[in-house]
Amino acid sequence: MPAADLARERYVSLATFRRNGAEIRTPIWFAMLDERLVMVTGGDSGKVKRLRNDARVRVAACDARGAVHGPWHEAAARIMTEPREIAAGHAMLRAKYGWQVRLLDLVARLTGRVRRRAWLEVSLRQ
Repeated sequence: MPAADLARERYVSLATFRRNGAEIRTPIWFAMLDERLVMVTGGDSGKVKRLRNDARVRVAACDARGAVHGPWHEAAARIMTEPREIAAGHAMLRAKYGWQVRLLDLVARLTGRVRRRAWLEVSLRQ
């Protein structure tokens, strides 16, 4: 089961696609919510813009710099809008990354970025 293999990793490389088909890879924190990966990013980031045009993504285990060390998995992503889903995903990220997420939350609140966050849900294709 690919989701279970990814669950113990700290980062995944999230590959999104430009309109011309070019793949753009970004290392990102994630947490598992059931069999889905949940991620948070800036709502005005390039990956969010690309996801609005094409929900197709790929994910692979990687390090903080994005060096991939696992197989790529085809997946589909969506921007989460349901407050209960977002709260559950946020709780999973806090449980996994602890003080680091709490620090990022504080900075996001102080700078006003907390309102511009985009919560992503990635579902692996079996």
